[in-house]
Amino acid sequence: MNFFRLNILAADKAFYTGEAVSLVVPAIEGQYGILAHHQNMITATIPGKLKYTAPDGTEHIAAVSSGLVKVEDNEVLVLVESAERPEEIDINRAKRDAEQAREILLRKQSIRDFHAAQSQIARALNRIRIKNEQDYHQ
Repeated sequence: MNFFRLNILAADKAFYTGEAVSLVVPAIEGQYGILAHHQNMITATIPGKLKYTAPDGTEHIAAVSSGLVKVEDNEVLVLVESAERPEEIDINRAKRDAEQAREILLRKQSIRDFHAAQSQIARALNRIRIKNEQDYHQ
């Protein structure tokens, strides 16, 4: 089986460093899959579900925010603002965050505040979706 080196780094922590068999990241064009010896590239990520398979066949998922992915010489670097395992997500906090962002959108402040609120809603809704998927599959 072919592996590649995978580093997933969030702004506040190293989420995962090790070998992987496959990686699927949320990208603007949809889900983007990466296997060993993938061509070199850089792409943006959007809030969504990241999934990677470890060499032992175990699949791991995470809720990730926007960022980027760099593939070079069989090494993959994922840089995101945040990455959380489903069991780390506080569903009540995510719901509060989404509601606060909706309130900001309704106030119609600056374009900067509007975009920040949109990003906050996307992150919160993604966290809720990932947590609910995990709870459903248990």
